[in-house]
Amino acid sequence: MKNRHYIKAGWMIDGSGAPIQKQVLLTVEEGIIADIERFKEEDRPDAALITDLSRCTILPPLVDCHVHLAMSPSTDLQVRQQQLNASYEECKLRIEENIHFLFSYGVLAVRDGGGHFGHTLRYKQVRDRKGNGKDPVILKATGQAWYQTGRYGAFIGESPGRNDTLESAIAKGIDSVDHIKLINSGLNSLTEFGKETEPQFSREELQELVKLANKNDKKVMVHANGRVPVRLALEAGCHSIEHGFFMGKGNLRQMANRGTVWVPTAVTMKALLENLDLTGDRQGKRAVVKQNLDHQLEQMAQARQYGVQLAIGTDAGGSGILHGESVAEEIKLFMKAGYSLVEAIQCASTNGAKLLGIESIGVVAKGRPANFLVARATPAMLPRKLSYLEAIYLNGKSCATEFFNKI
Repeated sequence: MKNRHYIKAGWMIDGSGAPIQKQVLLTVEEGIIADIERFKEEDRPDAALITDLSRCTILPPLVDCHVHLAMSPSTDLQVRQQQLNASYEECKLRIEENIHFLFSYGVLAVRDGGGHFGHTLRYKQVRDRKGNGKDPVILKATGQAWYQTGRYGAFIGESPGRNDTLESAIAKGIDSVDHIKLINSGLNSLTEFGKETEPQFSREELQELVKLANKNDKKVMVHANGRVPVRLALEAGCHSIEHGFFMGKGNLRQMANRGTVWVPTAVTMKALLENLDLTGDRQGKRAVVKQNLDHQLEQMAQARQYGVQLAIGTDAGGSGILHGESVAEEIKLFMKAGYSLVEAIQCASTNGAKLLGIESIGVVAKGRPANFLVARATPAMLPRKLSYLEAIYLNGKSCATEFFNKI
């Protein structure tokens, strides 16, 4: 007889966007969900084989599609400057700490958006060589992001050399990375609402890069704000737009038509708003940041109307943007923009797993690995209760205690 046990849950959000299910019974065999049905007292299996989570909600593991693991979220300018030049050994400790924070919030997969020295990619390569399969947080790394010489991006990447095209520069290391991160605009202005910057690369350069990426089975994530930088990335066939502030309705419609994924990172503006110095002449700056946030929420609402596929990313490691906790904050912002709880969870789990090409996590369904989070809460208490997870199940077994003891 197969190793079989049962898990009874009060509620389940499966990550597919389907309605919340009540009183469910999961049958788990050899770490796989063999069946999901409504729990009936008269049909209950052997009580000794049931894990009772009847006061809890189960939901899929979460995915953060945009992080910077080698950075701390400190708001201290001196700390932020020092960490840009930190050695690999210093960054290794920070990366491990950030992975711990991610796990504690049920974030079991992340896509790193790059760093100047590529320390996160090196960390992943070392971890992979050691073959340590016990770390439950799946890491996708790009190494360094790519930006145009003289433009924004030096602190997380590099630019093509004098004798290189964008395509040829990236081709040299494409086998070692999980995806390609490109920067195609500047930052959002914090003093002038809606100010847009020029694109960093041409449509033709982007198209050649996408051809290279597709040939090597890689995806291209593009930092892009403003109408033109986003439009060029979409026309070139880039796979996801990161941030996308002030891109406009036309680009949103194109994203829906092309199936391009949007990672809006609204929490970046929320973190800025909460950490600004509110004295003196910075009051005006605060007003612009608030406008930036409100406009992004409006665009997210429009994206929902147009059928754009969204995935959650936080830019964790940016100033005031905490690894792990910011995913819960971004879910709240999705809901503020009009997404239901189940829609927001879908964006934070299944959509992200699909974007990252991860099959072991995502929707909780029959025939899939029994990987899910347990919150001791009703659905109405989410996402707040993600800060206090009851357990994290991998392959049908609770792994939280074992992993935390290792940290």
